[in-house]
Amino acid sequence: MRIQAAVVNNKGEDFQIDTVELDPPQSGEILVRMIASGICHTDINVKNQTHRVPAPAVLGHEGAGIVEEVGPGVADLEVGDHVVLGFASCGVCRNCLMARSFACSRHAELNFGGKMDDGSHRLHRGDQPLSNFFGQSSFATHSVAKSRNAVKVPKDIDLALLGPLGCGLMTGAGTVFNRLSPPPGSAIAVVGAGAVGLSAIMAAAIVGCSTIISIDIHQNRLDLALELGATHVINVQKTPDIVSEIRSITNGGADFTVEAAGHPLLLRQMVDALAPIGTAVQLGGLPQGTEASIDSNDLRSKSKTVAGLVEGGSVPGALIPQLIEFYKEGKFAFDKLVTFYQFEEINKAAADAHDGKVIKPILRFP
Repeated sequence: MRIQAAVVNNKGEDFQIDTVELDPPQSGEILVRMIASGICHTDINVKNQTHRVPAPAVLGHEGAGIVEEVGPGVADLEVGDHVVLGFASCGVCRNCLMARSFACSRHAELNFGGKMDDGSHRLHRGDQPLSNFFGQSSFATHSVAKSRNAVKVPKDIDLALLGPLGCGLMTGAGTVFNRLSPPPGSAIAVVGAGAVGLSAIMAAAIVGCSTIISIDIHQNRLDLALELGATHVINVQKTPDIVSEIRSITNGGADFTVEAAGHPLLLRQMVDALAPIGTAVQLGGLPQGTEASIDSNDLRSKSKTVAGLVEGGSVPGALIPQLIEFYKEGKFAFDKLVTFYQFEEINKAAADAHDGKVIKPILRFP
């Protein structure tokens, strides 16, 4: 079928909305009419090729839409279902079989390699294949994805709002719920008050952390963090020594820290700001080839833990419905992070996100 898609043709170029061909769903796949798609900084990084995906490509990996067709072998979804699309996984490796699909042995290949799991393409422009992204390529009016990538969501909530639950919001909240599991009364510091960081702030408030510190350079984001559950904020432009400030606020160091800004120096500072036996998690993607320096003696002598994590260590089918319930209860107000754009405004939306003018842009499709 002929669809409209935003194509990245070459490194750093603007998205070009073009008419392309989308093949029908194959075994285990679904065709989804896209209602909306969030823009994540990973999309922008790939467009600029600091993270590599073969070009030309159709990006987008926070899609939400309505199932229009199901391929052979799909039993868990039907036409008309509302779905949020998540990351791609093989479904058969050891980690996938143990409900740890975020650590799928083919994660890099299936999400960044440009092809479906059978090695083929679903998107074409004339005779030219177009790379797929995260098994969905949701910057398009329609998407073909594996049914296991899709999470059925209730129809009594605005579907256009839900796409970012499939990546950025799930990553931040899932890190707190799944990896850190802070006990009530603990102290957590989160550097980066974007969609990922603010989702971690909201999750920390839900689990009962008593000290929740948000760190950023934008005061308007820090003000929002306070509204969403932070007990303290640090504006790096006014207080550059964030390690000392965290230690002062927490009387010695945070129990948990999250690096959600993608900077090697910030990761070092988040480790330095930990109390003994504390845990730091890196979520912010660093440019390929970047190395972060950690004080190994401090790490050993204070029994600290440093972890990397993707997708918040989440099982999307379990966490996304839970986040929706928290939203309905007023505990996870992610709608306050969102700015909507029309599909044809994709380049403005990406620029606004890159410049920090908005937190989570969402594209609406006709």
